[in-house]
Amino acid sequence: MTIDWTFQLYEQLDWQWREHMRPRWDGLTDEEYFWEPVPGMWNVRPRGTSKAETAFGSGDFTCDYAWPEPDPSPVTTIAWRLAHLQVGVFGQRAASHFGGPAISYQTYDYPGDAATALSRLDAAYAAWAAGVAALDPEGLARPIGQAEGPFAAEPMAQLILHINREALHHGAEISLLRDLYRWRD
Repeated sequence: MTIDWTFQLYEQLDWQWREHMRPRWDGLTDEEYFWEPVPGMWNVRPRGTSKAETAFGSGDFTCDYAWPEPDPSPVTTIAWRLAHLQVGVFGQRAASHFGGPAISYQTYDYPGDAATALSRLDAAYAAWAAGVAALDPEGLARPIGQAEGPFAAEPMAQLILHINREALHHGAEISLLRDLYRWRD
């Protein structure tokens, strides 16, 4: 039996994306997007209002950040998690490996509303997923390259597995925050 590893790696995330995660985010309101159920959360905020060590962004909204990350790490909002998926998980990787548009946390124009964030997330995911789906066995085995720093010599399949884990992890967090929002007092 021949296994199509490209399809398996692609489908691992895409099935969850299509069937579970992304449909659960439809109808996300701006109130949910910015909701902070506990004090000290990292969020996407109007420029000049962040209390974090660093606030990245080029537009009217910035994203809270610090390096090294505080201990304990701050809880993050749906807005922050969507930004992380848009920029660091899908956007930068699509740019580095599949010819997508350049993107960085520092220069990104963070959305100030849920609908725009979801639309941009859909575009970033589509670019990443199309790149993964187009890989052949040699593409899966090729070294990731300098864009991934200390992991440059690792195979592309390893990066895909990492991105799948990141997307599933943050997708579950976003879904849980929506559940908590709906059941709040």
